[in-house]
Amino acid sequence: MIETGLAFLVALASGLVPIVNIELYLAGAAVALDDGALTAMALAAALGQTLGKLPYYYAGRGTLTAPWLRRRTRTPGKWAARAETWRRRAEARPVWGAGLLAVSSFASVPPFFVVAVLAGVVRMNVVLFCAITFTTRTARFLVVVLAPAWALSLLS
Repeated sequence: MIETGLAFLVALASGLVPIVNIELYLAGAAVALDDGALTAMALAAALGQTLGKLPYYYAGRGTLTAPWLRRRTRTPGKWAARAETWRRRAEARPVWGAGLLAVSSFASVPPFFVVAVLAGVVRMNVVLFCAITFTTRTARFLVVVLAPAWALSLLS
């Protein structure tokens, strides 16, 4: 139970501060815990990450003011041009935007915090944002915690 709560807190911090690595924490736990506890930790981590990405979403939506974000989007250059291109695509094709969010949330390519901001910019439904993020992050974290055990079982 304590491990699950800690996984939630580390994931929340990881969602807010990209240099905190929840995957490393979960991989370390995978060595010491059984599959049931690991599944609970993966779910808690997905919830923490989902909540941790909401401020990025709301910053993109304009609800939260983030001076660094405002500066980056106003500055002409490669980053602003790419963000504008992605924004236009996501607004024109909502399914494409949801797919981009799902891929980014699962694989972190493109960087998930950037896509979370983009989701706010295009005003993706917050419930859809949370549902996609929670589902794909759960899948990602289940792979992180269960893959080592599966790999070891194949070797024996």
